[in-house]
Amino acid sequence: MKFLLDMPVSMALLDVLEAHGHEGVHAHQIGKDRTSDTELLEMARRESRVVITADLDFPRLLALSMAEGPGLILFRGANYSDREMCDLLSGVLQKVPSELLGRSICVVDTKHIRVTTLPLDRRP
Repeated sequence: MKFLLDMPVSMALLDVLEAHGHEGVHAHQIGKDRTSDTELLEMARRESRVVITADLDFPRLLALSMAEGPGLILFRGANYSDREMCDLLSGVLQKVPSELLGRSICVVDTKHIRVTTLPLDRRP
């Protein structure tokens, strides 16, 4: 599986992805450190990458667009150290099937992993 790491997350996550047999690229590595969230989502969609971020704008953009992807892993609830973020990502990769990650929003904090399948239903 392929991943795109957004600017708020550590490049150390690339090692975790590789250890689990996945490929990742950080936005900074490819000159996308000033790219809008909308553009990053579109790039991830085109390249079939799951976005990893701590930016709350991404789920909102996915909800508004009613998109079926790309998948998203969102770190919530704290200012995590690199080690904490690596441990949390490793837990997600062990517990959530890859096929589900590619079509859902996975919200992660120190106590929970919440998975919501895309597209998000906006009906009242």
